[in-house]
Amino acid sequence: ILKVHSRGKMLDKGIDLHRVAVRTPGFSGADLANLMNEAAISTARNNRKLVTQTDILESIEKVILGPERRGRVVSDREKKITAYHEAGHALVAASLKDADPVQKISIISRGTAGGYTLKLPLEENRLHTKTQFIADIAMMVGGYASEKIIFGDITTGASNDLKQASELARSLVTKYGMSEKLGPLTFGHSDESVFFGRAMGGDRNYSEKTAMDIDVEVNSFIARAYDAAKKIITTRKKALDAIAAALLEKETLEHEDFYAILKPFNLKPLSV
Repeated sequence: ILKVHSRGKMLDKGIDLHRVAVRTPGFSGADLANLMNEAAISTARNNRKLVTQTDILESIEKVILGPERRGRVVSDREKKITAYHEAGHALVAASLKDADPVQKISIISRGTAGGYTLKLPLEENRLHTKTQFIADIAMMVGGYASEKIIFGDITTGASNDLKQASELARSLVTKYGMSEKLGPLTFGHSDESVFFGRAMGGDRNYSEKTAMDIDVEVNSFIARAYDAAKKIITTRKKALDAIAAALLEKETLEHEDFYAILKPFNLKPLSV
């Protein structure tokens, strides 16, 4: 599909579309067309004739997260906090055997994000296991854990991470039936029509006692993932420092750069 949408565009000979495909699982044909068009626009904007690999890879992030905001003034302390925050995400992901590989880390503001860690599967997965979901939650709270352990305080930078982690943990309990305590049940109607005066967010079809049990189970999933993240950040702090230092120096680390930093530490994959 990428080849189809690259027709008519002058591509550099060194472009590897397979590498692009690895970073775009779940993209529709329209998304891929938009991606290649953004790369071509970037090439023209920089007065070049050939679309490079960098143009395409940066366009992926632009499609997902929005444009870079290099003009934003960031203090040295905020930059350091962001570096350790993103390093926390990346280290936790790289340490867990059920997590997807890290493709890129950046502390350059993009869209509404102060920095970002791009973690994508090597192939599109239609089925996800409970352990994969918990690994995802651990990665989401890895930045929060890193801030708290390194600086002894937390910032608002983790708010979106915590929101996503909370929503995923609740889905494990109410949507996927992955709670040991509540069993193979789903809770709440999510497909009721608004024409019958029902909210699209879903109606509650369970008791107050069950609602309390759901909250307990959601907290349990979050606690399990957070404990795993804290253990990784604490026991692998030297690797965390190395990642953060590289981010402060280069601002962006590609997949190869990131795993080259980790190689001397011989980190063994852990289970969450």
